[in-house]
Amino acid sequence: MDIIFIRELRIETTIGVHPWERQIRQTLILDLELGADTRPAAVTDCLDDTLNYQAVAQRVSEFAAANAFQLVETLGERIAELLRQEFGTPWLRLTVRKPGAVRSAREVGIIIERGCRD
Repeated sequence: MDIIFIRELRIETTIGVHPWERQIRQTLILDLELGADTRPAAVTDCLDDTLNYQAVAQRVSEFAAANAFQLVETLGERIAELLRQEFGTPWLRLTVRKPGAVRSAREVGIIIERGCRD
């Protein structure tokens, strides 16, 4: 399986458990790795034959902007579900980072891996 990746995708969403966090939008940073078979696109040189990373980035950004979450775990799981359903990727690894959430750390976050990687 080949992997199409997007590094440091910045998304805006309402996220957090503290009341003040529910009143603002915060920037999260995502890294995506999506399993795909890129061979058909390599043969045809056609965007329609591969996973369109621009479409993935736009959809994830739109989804995050339209929703609010308390936990990065919830956001990450919903994005993973969305990508598997809408883009048909059999495997993915998603890293969600929340800068500044812990004063003594640059960022905190989660890594979610779903599906089978062959």
